[in-house]
Amino acid sequence: MARTWTPRDAPLFTEESPGELSYQRLVFLHGFTQTSRSWNGLVDALGERYAMCRVDAPGHGRSPILDDDLFGVSRTVVASAGEGTYVGYSMGARILLHAALATSAVNGLVLIGGTPGIDDQRERAERRDADRALSERIVQSGVESFLRWWLGQPLFAGLTPSSDDLSARLLNTVEGLVSSLRHCGVGEQTPLWDRLSTLEIPVLVLAGSRDSKFEAIGRRMAEAIGDNARFVTVRDAGHAAHLERPDVVADILRDWLG
Repeated sequence: MARTWTPRDAPLFTEESPGELSYQRLVFLHGFTQTSRSWNGLVDALGERYAMCRVDAPGHGRSPILDDDLFGVSRTVVASAGEGTYVGYSMGARILLHAALATSAVNGLVLIGGTPGIDDQRERAERRDADRALSERIVQSGVESFLRWWLGQPLFAGLTPSSDDLSARLLNTVEGLVSSLRHCGVGEQTPLWDRLSTLEIPVLVLAGSRDSKFEAIGRRMAEAIGDNARFVTVRDAGHAAHLERPDVVADILRDWLG
């Protein structure tokens, strides 16, 4: 049976779907160029038991642009979605890591292909320059052409987006994507490595087995958080592990949620 989604009255575009009362409420936040509909494969794989909430990140889908830093953006996400176990991918994972450090509404945290930031100052400056060049490319090429290039990168080699996911990504605008890079890009992110040990909630860190860079970051991140964190490698998956292997990620999530 297909899930039903009801929009919430919230600062960002947010949709709610009921589940069984005895199970956790899950909140999903997507990555750069995606929308909340990008979670459909994982949502279907998880089944009907969990109540779910999905959010269009600022400047994406049907959400407005926010002129705010990552901590401010994270608070707006939580104000939009409410209490729950938060699941984020890539950009969404970085936003939700800030949310977990800034609010008590995050009961648990799942980070897929995420990072606490670049702790080398020179590398961070280089990434900031790269994000600015990326913004210029979006302005010059437009969203559709940019998406073809973006999804053709080696980082997404194992990903074949569905037609529904592609049509949802085309809801994004040049202005929204550029704003997202300016406020939420990795180059703009102040590293959070030294704050990870203050997280007291359960944390699950995931990375694809073919994503060696983020697998190493994920292992380091889980170790820095401590005993309340678990790292799991998603077999036969790249950076977008939940899109490439939704059934495998759903099994890992169910096992962790208990």
